Amino acid sequence: MATARLGADDRVPRAKSAPKAARVWWQVHQWVGLKLSLFMAFILFTGTLAVVSQEIDWLAQPAFRVDPASVSGPVAWAQIAQNAAAHPGVSAVSIIEAPPAAAFAARVTVEFADGQPGFLYAHPTSGAVQGTGPWVGAARVLRNLHRHLNLPTKIGVPIVSSLSILLMISLVTSFVVYKRWWRGFAKPLRRRDARTWWGDFHRLAGVWSLWFVALIALTGLWYLAESLGLDAPPQTAFEPAEVSAPLAEADLAAAFAAGLAAHPNLRVKAAMLPAADNPMLELQGQFSAVLVRPRANAVWVDVRNNRVRLITDGRDLSLHQRISEMADPLHFGTFGGYWTKALWFLFGLLLTGLALSGAAIYSLRIGRERSATLRLSKAFAGMWQGAGRWRSLNLALIATGLVMIGYLLAGGQ
Repeated sequence: MATARLGADDRVPRAKSAPKAARVWWQVHQWVGLKLSLFMAFILFTGTLAVVSQEIDWLAQPAFRVDPASVSGPVAWAQIAQNAAAHPGVSAVSIIEAPPAAAFAARVTVEFADGQPGFLYAHPTSGAVQGTGPWVGAARVLRNLHRHLNLPTKIGVPIVSSLSILLMISLVTSFVVYKRWWRGFAKPLRRRDARTWWGDFHRLAGVWSLWFVALIALTGLWYLAESLGLDAPPQTAFEPAEVSAPLAEADLAAAFAAGLAAHPNLRVKAAMLPAADNPMLELQGQFSAVLVRPRANAVWVDVRNNRVRLITDGRDLSLHQRISEMADPLHFGTFGGYWTKALWFLFGLLLTGLALSGAAIYSLRIGRERSATLRLSKAFAGMWQGAGRWRSLNLALIATGLVMIGYLLAGGQ
């Protein structure tokens, strides 16, 4: 029986081999790390500074400082409220915040006679007003930049928080890209050349900050969900009730006393003072629930009769509310005082370094450079080259946040 033979032109063409899965994962990892790397580094760095923004204001504003040796006893809430209301040029007092540390004064949010908001700084135990502070300080500038680029929150928050999707993709792909990643915790940085050093740094910083990347990505996803309408319902709300006459000083002092007596174990962090359309004094703080904002534990006192209307406990929150209340403490590391804030600041710098080092690796790789000099300019060059057509979007978003600082300075909220 004759056997048919295939000629050279009759051979069945081989199908192109699909790219290896690892290669695809690596391409995804590189893409999400480069296209918006300039904007990502900007948001990560401003968030890192926002963690210590109150400390920056403390350094910049002498009135915010007190001698820790002069502080003795609890915060003089009623005395601070009284002195702030009597301060020249003040037309309304709305919030008193407890000092975040021993060397800080209490901060009082006020409205001046010209209608502009601002701050007074008062000694926490004597209640004496030590000076004024601008509404737009380091804390407001950095937090607004980091949270919503100084844009209206309905626009800015989704833009910024959408970066959490890229962070999550980077996290997942890194487990495939970095083989046997668990062995990298103790690997030294080799100084053979710039490309080797940047690569070792990127892997070392990555494995040590895995938990932090996951935390920031998850809380960022939650902020994105909230901005799109999935925010948790409030714990409670009071119907507005007009105050028929100005509140006397004795009434406010008695209201503070009633609220503190009703919840003696509440570590008060802020006092929301009554207003013309709301006769409630609200004391917010920390109690037994962990990882919640101070507003989750509160006492409401009606200053017209000094009766306690409601006491809320963070342990009674629904799951939805609890996730909402724990997002900020986890995202900014405020739940453990300076210990956690310092840790969050250091890992924030490390995360910013991850964005820079990934871009530097790309820059050195495409340039086939193995210089012995470690130049930070290579990282920014890599960001610029790797962004490609996305450069304009990176620059536009960063420029928008910076330009809108002018809106803040002009009196925007």
